[in-house]
Amino acid sequence: MSRIDKAIEKATALRGVVKEPRISETHPANEQVCDANLLLNCTPLAVNNPSIVCASADAHPAAEEYRKLKSVILQLTSGEELRNTLLVTSALSGEGKSVTAVNLACALARDYDHTVLLVDTDLRRPTVHKYLNFEPDVGLIQCLKSNLPLEEALIKTGLGKLVVLPAGGVADDPNELLASDQMKALVNEMKNRYADRYVVFDTPPALLFADAQALSEHVDSVLFVVREGVSRPSQIKSALDCLRGSALLGVVYNDALQVDREGYIYY
Repeated sequence: MSRIDKAIEKATALRGVVKEPRISETHPANEQVCDANLLLNCTPLAVNNPSIVCASADAHPAAEEYRKLKSVILQLTSGEELRNTLLVTSALSGEGKSVTAVNLACALARDYDHTVLLVDTDLRRPTVHKYLNFEPDVGLIQCLKSNLPLEEALIKTGLGKLVVLPAGGVADDPNELLASDQMKALVNEMKNRYADRYVVFDTPPALLFADAQALSEHVDSVLFVVREGVSRPSQIKSALDCLRGSALLGVVYNDALQVDREGYIYY
């Protein structure tokens, strides 16, 4: 931290004003404990979207399902080498892939052993910042196009150990950006900067755009979201064909109509 940053932080503390939840400090590749402490001491974002059920510690039935998903993800990605970069996509829009990505990231971030970086790579219609209720100034686009240092675009959420890299706007050339050597290098930096960090990428639908396919070449695993009643089996098959060659971790069947033990229908 520079002397200017220290002076600003000291002045902020004396005024009793909460700092904006932005990470401006540069962390060495082997510095992990300090990063976790900074995240835990951050004022939480005021998440008010009812779909983001894992933003709080409340016992919500849907939140429990995401915690189960988190447990499966941890089992499937742990081993001699942590496969810690995970892409979340779907066949079509409206299937809940962004909701799944945000809730999964929140659930992972509440685990004691892991920090989490959630990256909005939907450069056509970014929504992560809307779900988490903040307005970013910069993000992934500026990192790729203007060589903005990664740490200057990260947002501390105060939701466990969750950090967000927002999209930073809408790009004219999203597929070219995600398939670029700069993106490959950035993913590699995200993966290796902290050994215990999971990186979750929210991407556009795989059947509609080539973005997910381009990014899937740079990540360890793919999580595919299917919403009941939205995609036809043929569309799901075509989308999975687009991702052929990627490491498909599994499928999340979302918004399924079920009947509980007493016969009540619920979602």
